[in-house]
Amino acid sequence: MQKVGLLPDNDATNGWSRILPPRTPRAPLSGEVRADWVVVGAGYAGLAAARRLAANRPGDAIVLVEAGEAGENASGRNSGFAIDLPHVTGSNKDELEGAHRYMALSRAAIGYHEEQIEKHGIRCDWSQPGKYQTAVTDWGIREFLEPFARELENLGEPFTWVDKPDLDRALGTSHFKAAIYTPGCRLLNPAALVRGLADSLPDNVTLYENTPVTSLDTTGGIRLDTPDGSIRADRMILGVNAFAPYFGYYRNRVLPFAADASLTRQLTEAERDALGCEKEWGVTPANAFASITMRYTQDHRILIRQNIYYNPRLRESRAYGAAVARRHKAMFDERFPMLPDVGMEYTWVGYICLSRNGAPGFGKVGERVHSAVCQNAIGVTKGTIGGLLAADMACGADNELIGYMLSLGEPDRLPPRPFLDVGVRARTFWEISTAKIRSEV
Repeated sequence: MQKVGLLPDNDATNGWSRILPPRTPRAPLSGEVRADWVVVGAGYAGLAAARRLAANRPGDAIVLVEAGEAGENASGRNSGFAIDLPHVTGSNKDELEGAHRYMALSRAAIGYHEEQIEKHGIRCDWSQPGKYQTAVTDWGIREFLEPFARELENLGEPFTWVDKPDLDRALGTSHFKAAIYTPGCRLLNPAALVRGLADSLPDNVTLYENTPVTSLDTTGGIRLDTPDGSIRADRMILGVNAFAPYFGYYRNRVLPFAADASLTRQLTEAERDALGCEKEWGVTPANAFASITMRYTQDHRILIRQNIYYNPRLRESRAYGAAVARRHKAMFDERFPMLPDVGMEYTWVGYICLSRNGAPGFGKVGERVHSAVCQNAIGVTKGTIGGLLAADMACGADNELIGYMLSLGEPDRLPPRPFLDVGVRARTFWEISTAKIRSEV
């Protein structure tokens, strides 16, 4: 019996869901339930796994359990980028082949989402404006943008080098020095997408929300205990990301991180005129640890996501959120001085799972258990494809992409705590300090 010692904390601060209409969650589990399959976690991985299981095994009963509410979890708290390209990987044959496999996986996930969005009429502001990979300094251009451009050329992928004058006009800010624009990225409201996927599940999938798993037993089958009931199943797919070690999997292999985010209020017409950009856009920085991810949304808000940091507690206080809002307001004013009266309407913390070598926690991890965890901060695509392929793998389906996913490897082993904590925080401090010295923030 494995006790689950840490549960998600829904603090009701997620801006993406707070700008949406109220939603009634599915009822929590009560009593004992029997199923052929149980999927734990209704984020991108779990939702994709449950839907694919339903398609592969239409006669099977599938239970999907979510500790909180759909759209309030980590999948609903990200920046809303569905990215189709790898970051800089290199130019030798093996590296290029790996990049092509990565793109095939990412684009399969994007195609899956577009199919579900169209089929079920999911309104989540899904669009394809592409994205800008930006740099603030000559160092960022030399060390990040120029290698990225060479990689895209080697891959045969379209891109545009954007110099400062054109970039200023496109984004409405003079903060950046140059960017690489790539057209394949989709932007979305992540909470709306997760809600829509959760509310359109097949008939043989039963979703229980506000149903945290408190213990797990895999002896002779699967038994999950919850506060008011239990689930018995033949097989399980785990889609719990950074909580996987608390279920007994990937211990000392995955790293729980957090990232701070804020959304402004909607800009007035006069403020939109002052900003000067006509279309929504998304910006990812040269250095994600030290710099800022930003978006201008369809409903005329500006998103700031910043400060990726090690957070083994997987929760933060209200006081911390208030301090983040003040910090983000100062950063916003620096980048958009023409909008002095625009404040941060919502501020929240999102949680991500990283591995030291960038590999996912994917595949068969027990006699009756498969996993799709550790998306390395690219959950919209990597979580989705991980869930789909975990379901295919568990069902014995023939899918070429399973091999692509397995080729990414598995998370490297990490040092034990507290040595791990010291090392991770020291490395993060070094990344941020170096970027500040070079002004690449």
